[in-house]
Amino acid sequence: MHPFQYHEPQTLQEAATLLTDDQGGAAHIIAGGSDLIDEIKEGIVSPASVVSLASVPGLAGIAETGDGLSIGAMTTIADVAAHPVIRAAYTSLAEAAGGLATPQIRNVGTLGGNLNQRPRCWYYRHPLTQCLKKGGDRCFALVGNTKYLCVTGGDRCYIVHPSDTAVALSVFDASIEISGGSGSKTLPIGEFFAGPGVDVLRETVLEPGEFVSGVTLPRPADLGAGGQPPRSLYLKAREREAGDFALVSVAVRLAVADGTVQQAAVALGGVAPVPYRATQVEEYLVGRAVSEVDAAHAGSLSIPDARPMTDNGYKVTMANNLVKQGIARLLED
Repeated sequence: MHPFQYHEPQTLQEAATLLTDDQGGAAHIIAGGSDLIDEIKEGIVSPASVVSLASVPGLAGIAETGDGLSIGAMTTIADVAAHPVIRAAYTSLAEAAGGLATPQIRNVGTLGGNLNQRPRCWYYRHPLTQCLKKGGDRCFALVGNTKYLCVTGGDRCYIVHPSDTAVALSVFDASIEISGGSGSKTLPIGEFFAGPGVDVLRETVLEPGEFVSGVTLPRPADLGAGGQPPRSLYLKAREREAGDFALVSVAVRLAVADGTVQQAAVALGGVAPVPYRATQVEEYLVGRAVSEVDAAHAGSLSIPDARPMTDNGYKVTMANNLVKQGIARLLED
């Protein structure tokens, strides 16, 4: 393993300073460590220093606020999955967290780390392959194995975003809290992730010295006397029942009042380099009477711009069926 210096800052400002002052910009943030340590051991990254957020106060925990819910970046995935408010009001997030990886990883992995984990593409993860995402000059997947790659949104690089929680958070219009040397800022989750068309070397818009410090979730809207509390779910297709990444996943959130769908949000994972919002499905559902919703037709609208590769066309069918199933399950009552 490549040697590195290990730092445990006590404040957000100290962490930001360590990141920005590091020679050559070779410092890496570590949270639970389940992804970064693997990358170091496999020789994919060689940080000069590793900056832990474990000792920074206030970065772990879940708190109800007047506007909704605040989740610290160092909150473990297990705590997110078990929290009663998340299970009741943000169910798809609890289900995504609860089905993520294995119990051991959920007990040490953090929400911030899960949002910022690197892609799982075989070619990126191979220590002897210098692909585009590692600064090389080609994507080896184009003439190789494309089974797990994206079916939309690829641009020279065809990864899929590996985070389950990112997909679930997308349907709640979550915001990402970012800390850095110049202070703190908040971005809508849809503006936080960046596809390879923006920067092939990274997956977020974080600048040097910046890191995720928390996530905020807005309070569900009150639909009035004739409304029901919004309901959500998360479905995940994978090759193994446990400890595996999604082939395709879907988060669906629906709010119904007086027999009509008032709000709809549908996001897909495993199909694009960023969490993918199925906007045509949402447009079909909003304003439509529950009795007139055709879940199969809604599912067929999931990825209208799909461009599958040699080995991954199955993802389009899988996405359509998961969206159909999710909508039908939420509306069956």
